[in-house]
Amino acid sequence: MVFAPDTEVALRSVVNLINTAANGDEELATAADLDRFLATEGFTGSRRGDAAELASVHRLRAELAELWLADESTVVDTLNRLLRDARALPQLVKHDKWDWHLHATTAEAPLADRMSTEAAMALVDVIRSKEMDRLLVCAAKDCDAVVLDLSRNRSKRYCDTGNCANRAHVAAYRARKAAS
Repeated sequence: MVFAPDTEVALRSVVNLINTAANGDEELATAADLDRFLATEGFTGSRRGDAAELASVHRLRAELAELWLADESTVVDTLNRLLRDARALPQLVKHDKWDWHLHATTAEAPLADRMSTEAAMALVDVIRSKEMDRLLVCAAKDCDAVVLDLSRNRSKRYCDTGNCANRAHVAAYRARKAAS
């Protein structure tokens, strides 16, 4: 295992959030879309459910997407700002189906603050572990989704948003057949 389980869950949530806008598709167009996303990702805590909350999540998504392939110094500066802005105060908590894990905001904090803090805490572990090379963009030429490579041999190259890997493998197979 590369990271603690709660860090991996948070990193996957960051990937899933960024990829809600991949390839020109907007999967978080409404508050109901955001509700479904949060339920799927297991986010808890208070919600306003209004347009301002949705807009704040869109801003966070754009900011996290910019970090995905940024240099380490830029990522560190942004993570520190996100943690500062949310007034992060890390604490061990246990709730619902989760054993002890870190939260750095209260359940009553605004949704975007809770999401940004969770993302920042996970990305802090990526930085500290010198694992920035695990943050990738899909290798498919027609896809701009982000990829989190948690494989042991660092071999993941395609996103989970569609069938990019399958299309690439079929194309490679056809190319080999045509060459023989």
